[in-house]
Amino acid sequence: QVQLVESGGGLVQPGGSLSLSCAASGIIFSMYAMGWYRQVPGKQRELVAEISTSSGSTNYVDSVKGRFTISRDNAKNTVYLQMNSLKPDDTAVYYCNARRSSNYYWGQGTQVTVSS
Repeated sequence: QVQLVESGGGLVQPGGSLSLSCAASGIIFSMYAMGWYRQVPGKQRELVAEISTSSGSTNYVDSVKGRFTISRDNAKNTVYLQMNSLKPDDTAVYYCNARRSSNYYWGQGTQVTVSS
């Protein structure tokens, strides 16, 4: 059974930082590209950042470039999202995603709220 378990969300003031983690099980983690998505009520889920299997390639949505960093540790089956200089617009539920060919898996999501 595939499980992606996110952690690290919470409430932070504007300008602050949070670090999200996603621990994977039930898959050969090193064979999956990993991504972080986010969703706010009434809007489509959007890709925030993604990383290739060997960490050789990363991609970010323009709104987080220079502020967020995605990384992975294949030995720990974990992907991370370091979020700095957070803004109220970053408030959303953040989801971890594992992708290989036509196989997609999702975590349950973790709430990130940026507010003073």
